Amino acid sequence: MSIEVKRNGAVLEVTINRPKANAIDATTSRDMSSVFDSFMRDPEMRVAILTGAGTKFFSAGWDLSAANEGESFESDYGVGGFGGISELKFRPKPVIAAVNGMAVGGGFEIALAADLIVAAEHAEFFLPEATLGLIADNATIRLPRVVPPNIAREMLISGRRMSAAEAKSWGIVNQVSTSDELMTTARQLAERICLSAPLSVAAVLDLIRQLETVSTDDAMSVLRNNPTYRMAIESQDAAEGTRAFAEKRAPKWQGK
Repeated sequence: MSIEVKRNGAVLEVTINRPKANAIDATTSRDMSSVFDSFMRDPEMRVAILTGAGTKFFSAGWDLSAANEGESFESDYGVGGFGGISELKFRPKPVIAAVNGMAVGGGFEIALAADLIVAAEHAEFFLPEATLGLIADNATIRLPRVVPPNIAREMLISGRRMSAAEAKSWGIVNQVSTSDELMTTARQLAERICLSAPLSVAAVLDLIRQLETVSTDDAMSVLRNNPTYRMAIESQDAAEGTRAFAEKRAPKWQGK
């Protein structure tokens, strides 16, 4: 496999390792889909961190060498779509993208599909598809939902590069760190998430996705009738959380 997978307690670490640029072909994407689908269904795992090998590229996106050899951009990329998460429907757990270098094209799209992004200070984000006669389809959907439309348009039609610092200023990136501290920063963020109740985390992630297209007037009604919301607030963990607070101790989550 062109990816490395390591379990670190309740945190799954996935590393794209395809020298020289961590580009992703259909086989690698299917492997990533399988890994992330299994992660989402594993009751022992809470958070995933996705990064790239080395310090130059997080991922150069679609493997154009494979494309030149006949691989179609409409190939079977697995249940999660390109990169394993861009179209994964069942996502009750967060994925952190630890962007260790350039996130180019589909590599940027994978980072955008993650729930949170931490980036090395030298990382860059850009979408060269239009300059190649292509379209960054997933970024065309996601990027305008994160940054002002004019910024998204500029990146999508000109291919201009965005630094990690600028990406943080627009809210694309949550945290910027030195290259040496990148994985430490990602792991610390994952550990903080693991302190939260798993059902609460799953409900928040589900609600954010569902409420994206709901008006403010209708949102509270939709929220209160959402099954993951009801499951979380009526769970044993909800009672445990308030009890632990009153008893001044750490809660013991059971995920039920």
